[in-house]
Amino acid sequence: MNTAAWKSWAVGAAVVAALLGATACGPDAAEGSATAAPSDRASATSSARPGGSASATPDATASPKPSATSDGSDGTGGSGGNGTGTGAGAACTTERLAVSAVKEPADSKEARHLLITVQNTGDTTCELYRYPLVRLGADARTTVPVIKDSDPDPGKPVTLAPGDEAHAALLVSGGARDEYEAKSISLTLQGGKPGSRLGEPVDVPMPVSTLYADDGQLVTYWTTASGAALDFIMSK
Repeated sequence: MNTAAWKSWAVGAAVVAALLGATACGPDAAEGSATAAPSDRASATSSARPGGSASATPDATASPKPSATSDGSDGTGGSGGNGTGTGAGAACTTERLAVSAVKEPADSKEARHLLITVQNTGDTTCELYRYPLVRLGADARTTVPVIKDSDPDPGKPVTLAPGDEAHAALLVSGGARDEYEAKSISLTLQGGKPGSRLGEPVDVPMPVSTLYADDGQLVTYWTTASGAALDFIMSK
């Protein structure tokens, strides 16, 4: 091959090589990069934003813990304190009660059956517990035993609004032995706790000058129904 022919062949080969290189770096290569980049970005975004931030935000805000308030509540309607919340009224005391006693029936010759009445003279509601602790006579050895079946509402106190009355029926003598003269009636109120007492004994006005008591004496629980209390002793 002479010099002129060789040069012509070399120029042709260079042109062909340039065309092939342009084809390889042209549309096919551009399409490859254009299709790869969006795919990469889409997968990164879908896995980080919806999966990461969307699930983290509800966990932090959906179920906050209730905080205690100044009144002891926990913000949910429950109680965070240790208050009793019983709603019970104050106990009746002898200072706020007017005490009286009458014979039953009023025209009876003997004073065997008495009705003790207390009235709430205060300006607020109060509660009477169980039954009065009564002693007949200054030398009484013990308080009058109670008729257990006479409790109108077992376990609950008698509530007295201002002006309301409660009653306890008292059997002075039940036909038993050891009769003695009693010239006084003392009454002590019970407290809310079983066995407790409220204040000092008070004298109940005597319906007669002298009572003839014996070992058969009995008293009922407090009740607002005087007839119901008397029913327990009138037949004795």
